[in-house]
Amino acid sequence: MANVEDITPTENRLYHHFNKKSKLMNGTVPPVPAKSSIPKASVKVQVMSDKEIAERKTPEQRLPRQASHYAQIVGHFLAVKNSTQIAGAMDAHFQRLLRYHSSLVKSAVSYADDSTES
Repeated sequence: MANVEDITPTENRLYHHFNKKSKLMNGTVPPVPAKSSIPKASVKVQVMSDKEIAERKTPEQRLPRQASHYAQIVGHFLAVKNSTQIAGAMDAHFQRLLRYHSSLVKSAVSYADDSTES
């Protein structure tokens, strides 16, 4: 079992490891740790069924949630706190929003009457 004093350095390593893959929204950016190896999980717990996880990954589910998150963070930035941390979160949410939007648009089906739309 890990010691309590190992928690913060481990969290810092995890943050910097996963932030490279997909920007994380965090109040502050923790310092880059000297040690960069990620510990192996001793226990893995899945809290949702495989079916629910698959459904939540579809652009039809993700895009509306992401649009809502983006609108909320922009509102917070404008009304409460104009800061670099919030701007970073806005940017990360917007990049995800673009990704989900692109995925959803690519799934569009062409119909014969599409040519009559303006």
